[in-house]
Amino acid sequence: MADKKQLQLAVGKNIKKLREERKISQQDIAAACNIEKSNFSRLEAGNTNPTLYTLQKIAENLDVDLCEIVNFSIPKKLKKRY
Repeated sequence: MADKKQLQLAVGKNIKKLREERKISQQDIAAACNIEKSNFSRLEAGNTNPTLYTLQKIAENLDVDLCEIVNFSIPKKLKKRY
């Protein structure tokens, strides 16, 4: 299982990829989600741990299912072994 920071980075990277594919600015998606632009920037950078509600709002405004935001794979070498 990956640690918290790895998950935050992966989620942020995926959100950024989905947003850029749709050619939506950070400012526009943040406003649509009622999130401060600086907080949205931190989220994409993996520097915050968003709630499921926040992720759902982002998914809705990107016109994707929530599962697309968390659909990623963390390389095995980065996963912790328990």
